[in-house]
Amino acid sequence: MQKQSYTLYNKKGRKFPVDFRHKDNTTKPIIIFCHGFKGFKDWGHFPLLLDELAKHNYDVVSFNFSLNGGTVEQPIDFPDLDAFSKNTYSQELEDLGIVVDFIENELIKIFSFLKNEIYLMGHSRGGGIAILYAAKDNRIKKLITLAAVSDLVKRLPNEEELKEWEKAGVKYILNGRTKQEMPMHYDFVTDLLTNSEALNIKQAEKELRISHLILHGQKDDTVDYHEAIELSHLNSSSNLKLLESANHTFGGFHPFNENTLPADTQNCLSEILLFLSDN
Repeated sequence: MQKQSYTLYNKKGRKFPVDFRHKDNTTKPIIIFCHGFKGFKDWGHFPLLLDELAKHNYDVVSFNFSLNGGTVEQPIDFPDLDAFSKNTYSQELEDLGIVVDFIENELIKIFSFLKNEIYLMGHSRGGGIAILYAAKDNRIKKLITLAAVSDLVKRLPNEEELKEWEKAGVKYILNGRTKQEMPMHYDFVTDLLTNSEALNIKQAEKELRISHLILHGQKDDTVDYHEAIELSHLNSSSNLKLLESANHTFGGFHPFNENTLPADTQNCLSEILLFLSDN
């Protein structure tokens, strides 16, 4: 398995890192992985999962959203909290479009063996972004989500807390692992409410015309598994798999120094490979 790294730029010139994994020069589909909130492409066990997908004959692209709080030089954790404070859902959709364009316009030319067939895979908030994007770009041929959110507006604080946030202009989210107080500008809320139609995950799920594998743990205490059930009811082409013992990260944690995937993530991998092999 080989890995190349690239640097892309968002529309305001902010750099963000991209990795490309491939096993050999045979033609196979490309999977793009989208990380979640307070996440990054190298979080926990996800690199190992992506390695396994590459070993099973899929080309894999992973990246950090441009305002996730990391940098190209330090892509792990959050050295740039100012960037984190300015992130929005619309920005993440824009970033994903830049990655898809890079694959189609540049990566496929660099590696002539690449197959112009792109799949999306996202975890948590990244799963919601993947659903939104897949519904609007017909270059995406299959979709996989792990513990995806189904409603962005519902995840906002209550009305009183929103007023306090608007008045202060910023609120702080504690990162329990790094102990950082991570700032979020109120522009995050403004973006969501202004673009609520374009950021409606449930509507996007209804509009999907591709197969969607929905993976969710029944012991997820971050995103309730009933959100996965709701998504599955909105799309007749969806395939819902609930994992009875799995939590929000399917047994993973950061840092992850094991050589094998957690059992629940291994189960996810098995479901993903079965799903992708079904034409």
